[in-house]
Amino acid sequence: MKKHQAFISLGSNLGNRLELLQRALVLIDKQSIRIKSLSSIYETPAWGFNSYPFYNACALIETILSPEELLQVFFQIEEKLGRFRELSNGYSARKIDLDLLFYEDHVISSKNLIIPHPRMHLRNFILVPFVEIAPQWKHPLLKKTIL
Repeated sequence: MKKHQAFISLGSNLGNRLELLQRALVLIDKQSIRIKSLSSIYETPAWGFNSYPFYNACALIETILSPEELLQVFFQIEEKLGRFRELSNGYSARKIDLDLLFYEDHVISSKNLIIPHPRMHLRNFILVPFVEIAPQWKHPLLKKTIL
């Protein structure tokens, strides 16, 4: 089976943030997913709402899973760690947040999944850790490197 590379972001601003990020990484690694590179963890203010600061990181992963399968794995991990997604469109505090940023250079726009992540280029809490692991990665729509 072909292995695919993808980039993800991880965030937490409730509970023991460091432990939750570590537990998420362990659970990710137990799936058909290998963590190839991991950024440092950065503490950043909540974005889009008032709340406690987040711990954020980015990772390069390798997987045989499709983007949709990855998304389902991430939702299952989030639920296992105590996050239950609400139907509201607003931002809220959360124990864990796993986002699929890129899946190779694919562009996907479906009801449940948009790749590349549509607002990542506006968010320093994603860009700063991402630059650490892949500064020359080129955004397939914006045609600019992460750096």
